[in-house]
Amino acid sequence: MRLKRLFSSHLKLGACSLQLLLASSLPLSRLSAQTLGGSTVYSFLTLPGTPQLTALGGVNISDMSDDVGLSFSNPSMLRKSMHGQLNAAFTSLYAGIDHYSLWAAAYNKKWQTNLAAGVNYFDYGHITQTDASGNVFGDLRPADYVIQTAASRQYEKKWFYGVALKLIHSAYGPYRSTGAAMDIGISYYDSARLLQVALTARNMGMQFKAYAGTKKGELPFDMELGITKRLAKAPLQFSVTATHLQAFNIRYDDTAFNNDNGFDQGNRGSNFTVDKIFRHLVLAAQAFPEDKVEITVAYNYLRRKELNIGDAMNGLTGFSMGVGVLLKKWQLRYARSYYQNSTAYNQFGLNLSLND
Repeated sequence: MRLKRLFSSHLKLGACSLQLLLASSLPLSRLSAQTLGGSTVYSFLTLPGTPQLTALGGVNISDMSDDVGLSFSNPSMLRKSMHGQLNAAFTSLYAGIDHYSLWAAAYNKKWQTNLAAGVNYFDYGHITQTDASGNVFGDLRPADYVIQTAASRQYEKKWFYGVALKLIHSAYGPYRSTGAAMDIGISYYDSARLLQVALTARNMGMQFKAYAGTKKGELPFDMELGITKRLAKAPLQFSVTATHLQAFNIRYDDTAFNNDNGFDQGNRGSNFTVDKIFRHLVLAAQAFPEDKVEITVAYNYLRRKELNIGDAMNGLTGFSMGVGVLLKKWQLRYARSYYQNSTAYNQFGLNLSLND
């Protein structure tokens, strides 16, 4: 009877998560407005919080790795093996902006549930506060942060499902805003075939309090599908992640701007369709030359197309790479991601196994 009740509980929770995930994808006409660049609030929610995610192209929900930091973007990636694991990361962004991330997980045996909590914090430094005439009134210390909790469970042998809740806050001097969001994820992991497939709905929520003088905005909702395959006879792993599944055309076309700045408009035939498809894809590959070494390279096509400078050499824009040293009690990772005109930022992270 106890096993029967436990199975029934897992089945109900799994069905509920699946229903929520599918329901979130139904109103596509409304959600598509939430995905285009410049039309959402709290855009910092889309930035990768850990070095491995940065190295994987900024978006990945299916990578097979014992890195608790990846579960920040997909709660179904929380696993029992991550019990007692702590992930801390630091990123130095442009113009003196610093990004800090902290994420920890634990397994509750009584509930048979994986739990995690953490924060992503963006510090924009000190900014001088002036009026329209240039009179100085002091300094501002703008900041964004999201506090997140997550839970996941296993269904049968190969299925995992999870939910994450987010409290979001922005403070830019007198301009402050608060909101909340939820992520739902489902993963299928086949250890025999070294294959993992995942589906997530991210940043479903609303802005409770708008910035002074503005209307409430929409959050950067994203429906994502990821597939990761590791080769059985070679130390290689490949990932394909499809983003913004709720809208097919995510191109931002401004004909006048493109003509003035030397951007190729392209034709409206097959090449145009292929371009629209590839804007959804992030490709990544990982190599493990030794058991304790991890090397990652990735290509984000959307990032390259949106950040390219017309009539200029754009170098490695859209590419990212990283390296990790994986030991029993700790994992040290470094990632470098290229954004515009070969300008890159660096990210460092450390995973500690406190349980060990």
